[in-house]
Amino acid sequence: MDSSVVVASDWDRIIVKSRVADEQQRLRMIEVLSCTPGIAHFLDVMEYPFVDMPQAFEKTRELWGNRLAHKTFAVRCKRLGKHDFNSHQMEQYIGGELDRHCDSAGVNLRNPDVTVRIELKNERLYIINRRYEGLGGFPLGSLESAVSLISGGFDSTVSTYMTMKRGMRTHFCFFNLGGRDHEVGVKEIALYLWMKYGASSRVKFVSVPFEDVVAEILKNVDDSQMGVVLKRMMLRAGTEVAKNLRGQALVTGEAVAQVSSQTLTNLSVIDSVTETLVLRPLIVSDKEDIIRIAREIGTEKFAAAMPEYCGVISVNPTVKARPEKIAIEEGKFDFSVLDKALQDAVYTNIDKIAEEDLLIHDVEILSIPVEGAVIIDVRHSSEEEINPLELSQIEIQKIPFYDLHSKFSELDTSKSYLLYCDRGVMSKLHAAYLVEQGYRNVKVYRPA
Repeated sequence: MDSSVVVASDWDRIIVKSRVADEQQRLRMIEVLSCTPGIAHFLDVMEYPFVDMPQAFEKTRELWGNRLAHKTFAVRCKRLGKHDFNSHQMEQYIGGELDRHCDSAGVNLRNPDVTVRIELKNERLYIINRRYEGLGGFPLGSLESAVSLISGGFDSTVSTYMTMKRGMRTHFCFFNLGGRDHEVGVKEIALYLWMKYGASSRVKFVSVPFEDVVAEILKNVDDSQMGVVLKRMMLRAGTEVAKNLRGQALVTGEAVAQVSSQTLTNLSVIDSVTETLVLRPLIVSDKEDIIRIAREIGTEKFAAAMPEYCGVISVNPTVKARPEKIAIEEGKFDFSVLDKALQDAVYTNIDKIAEEDLLIHDVEILSIPVEGAVIIDVRHSSEEEINPLELSQIEIQKIPFYDLHSKFSELDTSKSYLLYCDRGVMSKLHAAYLVEQGYRNVKVYRPA
């Protein structure tokens, strides 16, 4: 953001002032405010020094004149300070002039198509350009923290977003069932959610290696009970992670009867392994509603491309688990395997994920593109549209991060590719992963 941005607090509002003239920067500011938890709505307001009412009318016409065409309207004014007129007189004057000089359908004070809002505070004139809806909820960090058990699919990404939106500082806990590819994929979506909705609050990304836990279940637990036992192991591990992070609750994306382990009976048996509160924001949601929210928050395409790592697949899974039966099956489980998984869990500040991967893999970061290289813009399409990357005489391809793994192998191997994103985090993560996969023609483009 521009360094001239000033944030001030009034008794009933927060005022963000900026002299940014660039339209793309203004749109970026609007995007950030609309994705910030705790903001119910905000107004885009133009500020001018107040001279007199004719000048106030001209400024209002410049902003609103074209938008009144063929529509009824009303002018509403709030006034503070000493003036030789009152609010009603100002409304009458500006409304009358707009009616005379704009191609409107006339003034309608009871039910107008458009309401023009103006505020006059002493010698400053404020004309409201547009109202934007925010996320609502509470500011991040104003509520207790939670740990989200995230798999990268539709459900867990949406449930994570919902707790962030509500104002909970939400850490990410990932149980790795599918190897390095699965882990990189979930890191991607966690980074995306954090950068878009939660970057004002530092959180951890915790990766718990669960392959051996799954192997132990497959080897020793009865087929019909495996799904419930696996979920109980995850809750046990999640409880320990929450204790380490001082989280007050666990968050899952489960919905009643969506899969066999999510019947009320099974959920009750699963929850009995922990005294930590388990939050399920989607518990009565339909899948179509969950996918719709994923589309709105920008995770739909990524979640659709995320492979399913079920861990265990029962031929005839129970939908009515009995505590005594589960106890018998868990008696066959070697809990030292779960202890070892927790000992080997990796806790990382989420904003340091890409840097950690860079330490492991030799990835070059360039501030100036090399001749002949192709820049790949890996940002989400919504981010790219707001602030497009424009460079002369440089080829730019747009491949969102959630498509990069599958499409990179189709690119010309004789060319060098520079990955780019706004903050340099997602581009670094993907570059490190591609280098790990054996590609040597990948670098990061990070303008100074």
